[in-house]
Amino acid sequence: MYNRTMSVTLRSLGAAGEVTGSKHLLDVDGTKILIDCGAFQGKRAESDAKNRALLGDIAPGSLDAVVLTHAHFDHCGLLPLLVKKGFSGNIYSTSATRDLANLVMMDSAHIQARDADYLSRQAEQKGQVFDFKPLYDDLDVVKTIGRFVTFDYHRPIFLSDTVSIEFFDAGHILGSALVKIRIRRPGGKELIIGFSGDLGRAGKPIIRDPELLPGLDYLVLESTYGDKIHEERSGAIERLADIISRTGARGGKVIIPAFAVERTQELVFDLHLLLDQGKIPDLPIWVDSPMAIDATAIFSLHPECYDAETRDAFIAHSKNPFGFSSLHFSRSVEDSKALNGAKESMIIISADGMCEVGRIQHHLMHNLGSPANSLLIIGFMADGTLGRRLQDGAKEVRIHGDFYKVNCAVESIGAFSAHADWKETIGWLEGSKPANLKRVFLVHGETKALNFLKDKVLEVGIPEATIVVRGETYYLEPDLK
Repeated sequence: MYNRTMSVTLRSLGAAGEVTGSKHLLDVDGTKILIDCGAFQGKRAESDAKNRALLGDIAPGSLDAVVLTHAHFDHCGLLPLLVKKGFSGNIYSTSATRDLANLVMMDSAHIQARDADYLSRQAEQKGQVFDFKPLYDDLDVVKTIGRFVTFDYHRPIFLSDTVSIEFFDAGHILGSALVKIRIRRPGGKELIIGFSGDLGRAGKPIIRDPELLPGLDYLVLESTYGDKIHEERSGAIERLADIISRTGARGGKVIIPAFAVERTQELVFDLHLLLDQGKIPDLPIWVDSPMAIDATAIFSLHPECYDAETRDAFIAHSKNPFGFSSLHFSRSVEDSKALNGAKESMIIISADGMCEVGRIQHHLMHNLGSPANSLLIIGFMADGTLGRRLQDGAKEVRIHGDFYKVNCAVESIGAFSAHADWKETIGWLEGSKPANLKRVFLVHGETKALNFLKDKVLEVGIPEATIVVRGETYYLEPDLK
């Protein structure tokens, strides 16, 4: 019998009972490891309050390390605030994740600065006191990037004498990782804990399929689409072509909210193929997001993350999926405004993906009212966001204080999601040979999705599945129920 004096606890400080703001704290005999430090996204006042609370009663300076699974804002967006508040350890990630996170965090700093300036002027005009301050600035981002330590998939790194981490490809976005944490117990027997981060999907373009994660004792598993089944990708591509063709025939614009990292690049890749195959009209395709433009350049710098098809296109045939004659990039505000004044049919891809901030809001203001246009939703829309209200069929929405009628066609295609649905998740779990798996901790999902996936996890023979409660401490060693 091994010595059970070691203490290992898990505590979620975000994305527990909700979808965004991933922050999971693993404490191994006092060594504190934070898995992700993401920003909460949703209603502005609620998001701001949760983000300013950061880790609650946990002092950032008490953390020994941060492990970053990938570069989406709801996983990396509060890292600069963490550093600003006193974190001085290393942030571990893949190199592609570091490059994309730098872009995402810097963009957030610039957005916060612009918001502060706008709100200050609005308050001054109304004779009100302005007290909004950005969470962090670009200098905080520079300091944060200086704390990154990067390493490749399948290369174990020791964080202490007893704790090592190893990254496996999550198949979610460029550089995304599943994390396997090995803890050497007294007496030599290991405790192995897995974190899914965001679990991707097989068959997505550009990046490789998710790897399996065998040999786990515990697993912290995302549940974003825990009660959903994505439509088949082949059918989704046909629907994409149909929506574009019908909108073009009406003389309208196709407005697509898309996150600047991963979703935009995947969509450009698919549009390129559809054009080559003659399945869509040769409409101008505009990527109207400075961050998406920079993210696309970063994609080109990391062929080590590509699947075989994309690597062959880039390297063997020198064919750039992100560069073709119909594709245009709008970096300046003037270019963006010109798109709204243009009368011809076109496709506009713009961030933010949930329609809460950024240039997409201006495209919605100018285009929701015309029946000729189409709004195409291709990603998850969190509860409370403008994107969710539009997806749910709102006939009128408020943007920047004004109300806009929704007369355009609103279409949704779920197959472009970068998250595994429940069948894909359970298939991945079973493929990982969970013979030793004692318990699955479910995070990163809304209530219905969490409950549904919990039942499915138990059905495949996992002894216990727990829907994590924010702030509650779970003992992994000793295993106290």
